[in-house]
Amino acid sequence: MSHSIKSYLVDNCGLWLDRRGAAGFLGKPALFLDRDGVIVEETHYLGRAEDVSMIPTAGSCVRRANLEGIPVVVVTNQAGIGRGYYDWAGFAAVQTRIDEHLEGECARLDMILACAYHSDGKPPFDKNDHPWRKPRDGMIQAAQSELGVDLEKSLIIGDKISDLKSGEAAGIGFGVLVRTGHGAEEEPRFDPDHFGIMKTGIADDIEAAYQAALSAGWLQHFTTNCGASTGYPPRVQVD
Repeated sequence: MSHSIKSYLVDNCGLWLDRRGAAGFLGKPALFLDRDGVIVEETHYLGRAEDVSMIPTAGSCVRRANLEGIPVVVVTNQAGIGRGYYDWAGFAAVQTRIDEHLEGECARLDMILACAYHSDGKPPFDKNDHPWRKPRDGMIQAAQSELGVDLEKSLIIGDKISDLKSGEAAGIGFGVLVRTGHGAEEEPRFDPDHFGIMKTGIADDIEAAYQAALSAGWLQHFTTNCGASTGYPPRVQVD
């Protein structure tokens, strides 16, 4: 494993944290996004850059949050690493390709967190119910600790109920299930009454989810900071 890859692994094994830039987000709401099925098309264990296919509205949605001064944070389970289908170098290559697509739309991610641990993983990734693995809220809490964002005022968008459950556990105020990825399959099991005080909804894709959250009151009391971009992140280099 290259040094550049190891520098992102907070436990030197199965937990990835990549913070980009030094922008201050203390007390701001955040936009938390699942990756597969929300930002990129679901391809069943995405471990190769050449297989990356972006959700058409992902770039414009991320850019919209960038311009409003809202940090965009990816929280993704990576069971494919845990099961041995690909490694962190493959994950990094995929992330670099995603960054390239986003840069082409003047958009950027502020933080990426990933958890490779899985109950059926191969050693050393064979950990049951790891705190970072959704539906638990460890990745969101780690992001909050790093960025100082206000979770109650934040939004999470995912294509699985477990994504929203992770947000609920962390105290996130708004959650939207998208019909892309696994969302259409999850929709029949979705019940807004099962999410406590978190305001929830369903939308066709990431951009529609963003707009639905705004209509539900997200950012109602937040003064946007247009032009808050601090530049594009350096890409992960795979040696």
